[in-house]
Amino acid sequence: MFGRNSGMGVSNSPVWNAEVLRPGVESEVMTINGTIQKTGLLLIIAILTGAFAWSQTLSGSSIPYQWIGLGVGLVIALIISFKPNKAPALAPVYAGFEGLFLGSISAWASLRYTGIASQAFFATMGTLAVMLALYHTRVIRVNDKFRAIMGVLIGAVCLLYLSTWVLGFFGVNMGFMVGSGLLSIGITVVIIGIAAFSLLMDFDMIERGSMSGAPKYMEWYGAFALMVTLVWLYIEFLKLFLKLQGRGRD
Repeated sequence: MFGRNSGMGVSNSPVWNAEVLRPGVESEVMTINGTIQKTGLLLIIAILTGAFAWSQTLSGSSIPYQWIGLGVGLVIALIISFKPNKAPALAPVYAGFEGLFLGSISAWASLRYTGIASQAFFATMGTLAVMLALYHTRVIRVNDKFRAIMGVLIGAVCLLYLSTWVLGFFGVNMGFMVGSGLLSIGITVVIIGIAAFSLLMDFDMIERGSMSGAPKYMEWYGAFALMVTLVWLYIEFLKLFLKLQGRGRD
């Protein structure tokens, strides 16, 4: 699926580090096929819980599924990031709560603009297919320089998210981030690009983990890492389409 990559440098992906790639002592080791299967399972779980949250949101439920899913999902993601051996037990739970979050906000967006959630979904899947093809054919090679650049870019995005949240908490309006102006749309497009290239980091780490004989639980960790990036990409596409729709009605 991913092809062969000789680069063995340390990744800067938010949920990957060199420590988790140390060869395992278990009789079973990480494989690409195993990671693909577990990624599919996580996506199915997210779709099922997402469908539930979607229906509940459209029916007017007062339960804040988006905040429950976001809050619990974030806590579980942090635990898995620091304790990757917990991934087999916690990754499915993470997928379930992320499904609640995604289903709820997707329903909310669809109430504003019909079909916008499906647009974001197909854009995400299309981007996944394109980036997988670029990685497999080695049109873009993931090397140490690429990882270093991506580390800086991902760190900058995280800092931007954090500063927006903190300043918003103190009542500072960050309209250039949430409005439908050209600057806001441009920032979202750039972040989508960074999220898309982060998929290459995930592909690379999954491949290197399987080649180095990483422990079997790393299949769940790899699936979790890939899903984190896909969720990020979907949210940014949803934001972009909301901004474009809002601009079109201004």
